Amino acid sequence: MYLDYSFNGDSKTRFGRQRILLDNQRFVGGVGWRQNEQTYDALTFSTKAISKTNLSYSYVGNVRRIFGDGVPAGSHNVDAHLLNAKIAVNDAWSVTPYYYYLDNKDAAAASTATLGARFTGKVKAGEGNIALVAEYATQQDIANNPVSFDADYSHLSGMWSMANGLSLGLAYENLGGNTEPGMAFRTPLATLHAFQGWADKFLATPDAGINDVFATVKFKAGKWNLTGVYHDFSSDVGSTDYGTEFDVSAATKLSDNYSILFKGAFFSGEPGGIADTSKFWIMFTANY
Repeated sequence: MYLDYSFNGDSKTRFGRQRILLDNQRFVGGVGWRQNEQTYDALTFSTKAISKTNLSYSYVGNVRRIFGDGVPAGSHNVDAHLLNAKIAVNDAWSVTPYYYYLDNKDAAAASTATLGARFTGKVKAGEGNIALVAEYATQQDIANNPVSFDADYSHLSGMWSMANGLSLGLAYENLGGNTEPGMAFRTPLATLHAFQGWADKFLATPDAGINDVFATVKFKAGKWNLTGVYHDFSSDVGSTDYGTEFDVSAATKLSDNYSILFKGAFFSGEPGGIADTSKFWIMFTANY
């Protein structure tokens, strides 16, 4: 339940339990893949009154997590300030600076301040387009965090979408690590399932950090949307190979209201390291 109030056509505020989905949800999201979505008890102000800018600020007092109220981890008492401003450079390019201050009273190790910027744009390539992303952020401990640390985040990607329904992508994502004092870059409010492979082997960033190099293929075959992703994981600090993963999905609409998804994740770890894991899903969705 929430209350919306619109000041005019450009600005509004929302108070109550709500979704907060910022950019690609790498830092703040709703974990909508799960049966129990992550929501926020918050006050949010958003405005487009500034020319070419979509500005959002949220004060969050509580995070309702995917685990539900039956366990202590299901709700986190926080003092969080989420500031995000998407600025259009022109019709094709934009830059989004952001600052996320998260003082977590229930999970002290998650208390962090993250400052960064995300650049996105498109360029023509034949009859299609290449979507480009470049992002960098830096993070440090705050408030009650028992460990003093700082770490960096970086992301580069390109996705070529062609007129024949085929899309090819190549990307690199790095979450910086620290073997001393043993605290890596973390994203506790993210939609984590969407990153570092669908097998969910890296929901918590290893202390040595992680490098993720991955290639994506998407294709539309009739009414089916097919996706394949290959990941190669290694540490940011040192030279540890974590393993590789292949993810695949096939989705289609059965009618205007119904759709079905088949999905699999296959992680292969290095000997003596992270265990091999295979996961399968079938999901039926009804929208009205």
